[in-house]
Amino acid sequence: MGQNRTRVELHHKLVEMLGSNNVYFDPPENFKLKYPCIVYYLEGLADIPADNQTYRRLHRYNLTYITTKAEDPFAEELADFRYCTLNRPFAVSDLHHWSYTLFY
Repeated sequence: MGQNRTRVELHHKLVEMLGSNNVYFDPPENFKLKYPCIVYYLEGLADIPADNQTYRRLHRYNLTYITTKAEDPFAEELADFRYCTLNRPFAVSDLHHWSYTLFY
């Protein structure tokens, strides 16, 4: 099978993109988040076949960018990440969320 990238590599890329350590993988419910932040968790796998076998496996993540700003250019920057698509933006308790699906 082709080389798979790790979740730790993804985490470091997200920290670099955000410019802070406010990137959280599957945090517990009572964990105090610092904003702006990225929260993500593994949602599933996607296998890419070739020659009747799995050539490459991508991990599908649900990624949410959360900020106090109603308009934030970083939310669009995330959509430029390869294999990342915006699902929907929404607001909860004066926090603005952008929900994405990311294959990595």
